[in-house]
Amino acid sequence: MSAIFSTSAARNIFYGGTVFFLLMFLALTYNTEQQLPKRDQRAQLANPAVAAGKRIWENNNCIGCHTLLGEGAYFAPELGNVYKRRGPEFIKAWIKAQPTGAPGRRQMPNFHLSDKELDDLVAFLKYASEINTANWPPNIEG
Repeated sequence: MSAIFSTSAARNIFYGGTVFFLLMFLALTYNTEQQLPKRDQRAQLANPAVAAGKRIWENNNCIGCHTLLGEGAYFAPELGNVYKRRGPEFIKAWIKAQPTGAPGRRQMPNFHLSDKELDDLVAFLKYASEINTANWPPNIEG
């Protein structure tokens, strides 16, 4: 075996593999950099209602229980596509009705949000639902 697989052959395989994977990494990075501007939605974040909804999301630490596009805690449901799943009126009614008092279920606290704050939060969740995630997750229930 050592006669077939010499030190120089091992070195060449190592350097060849390193160069190959470095070129692959650079090609994939270039492709990503070309694709991201097409998926950018920062113009929507300039909408004051969306920005205010994001502040409400952050100030009430919603990500401490929920996930948004896969980021956050897994204590409560994913909210990246809740706007598409349930709609704005359901979201507002659900937040107002908390806690439900159902025995044996985790309860969301009532944050006592005003109608304006609820509208802003729904605008943020609508914005999040429209982010191009390359069709992931494959089903609407997340």
